[in-house]
Amino acid sequence: MMRKKLGSFFMAVLASCVIGNAAAEGEQVVNIYSARHYESDKALYALFQQETGIKVNELNAAAPELIERIKREGEATAADVFITVDGGILHTAKTSGVLQPVTSAKALANIPATLRDSENYWIGLTTRARVIVYALDRVQPAQLSTYEDLAHPKWKGKVVARSSTAMYDQSLLASLIMLDGEKAAGDWVRGIAANFARPPKGNDRDQAKSIVAGIGDVALMNTYYIGQMLNSRDPEEVRAARQIGVFFPNQQSTGTHVNVSGIGLARYAKNRENALRFIEFLTDVRAQEHFSAQNYEFPTNPKAKKHQLLESWGTFKTQSIDFSTLGKNNAKAIQLFLQGGWK
Repeated sequence: MMRKKLGSFFMAVLASCVIGNAAAEGEQVVNIYSARHYESDKALYALFQQETGIKVNELNAAAPELIERIKREGEATAADVFITVDGGILHTAKTSGVLQPVTSAKALANIPATLRDSENYWIGLTTRARVIVYALDRVQPAQLSTYEDLAHPKWKGKVVARSSTAMYDQSLLASLIMLDGEKAAGDWVRGIAANFARPPKGNDRDQAKSIVAGIGDVALMNTYYIGQMLNSRDPEEVRAARQIGVFFPNQQSTGTHVNVSGIGLARYAKNRENALRFIEFLTDVRAQEHFSAQNYEFPTNPKAKKHQLLESWGTFKTQSIDFSTLGKNNAKAIQLFLQGGWK
């Protein structure tokens, strides 16, 4: 663990030096602090650089680390743009004072108001739905209905899940706190914990593999992982993805939980105009369709086409909540997980 932390530290220092040197040489640059780590993103950065002549410098780390770093660096920060997944973290970035409103009329026109901050401190790049996946050979879709139903005793010994430290489930619970109330959300956690087939562990892909291995029958999973597994170079992932079904819960009530990946303009951006051009580029149709085609995410620009896999799932009702709720209710969600026994 210590070696990993030291490695991350030295990589961050190295990236900082590269960013600083690029700016010092007078190049046209945009410096990205990003918690997204997808090859599809890097391809877009390369295209932006090729077409504009603006060099893209990227520093990757976990979102909380990046937010703290930008705060610590203050006005001396190299950050022009902050990118992360999860509406709760985007809200934290805003309230931490590391962002400023995006003023580009083009970027704001690209993305609906429901998929950006109410004061435009961040703009959504993609969305992903947290769905119920199930064993095709053991579960019928008619047996499924809502997130809340997974806490029913009929699923005892059949639910597999990742740790409650996963932000995807923290944000799902944060949304249920708002929609169902704190007591009902706490009851849900206890019910799910009582239905576990094994202690929570692994990532979303591991939940799918556990279902196929017969350890459990149902799990929660982000939609983009399903696309990645179906198109993986790993035969085991492809095999697992082909043996699970996808169910969009709560269609007759509050809707399926959808989270957002977004971009913000750093408060002390030194290359502000380049950063705004970069945000415009990522929210335009071409980049949006690339996100969907290469990473199986839902585009936030309504003019962009979705990947055929996403199209095959059809339309679905989504939760009607402000993404800031995910951040505001995060501490309470963590508390409920601890109290309810979801480790």
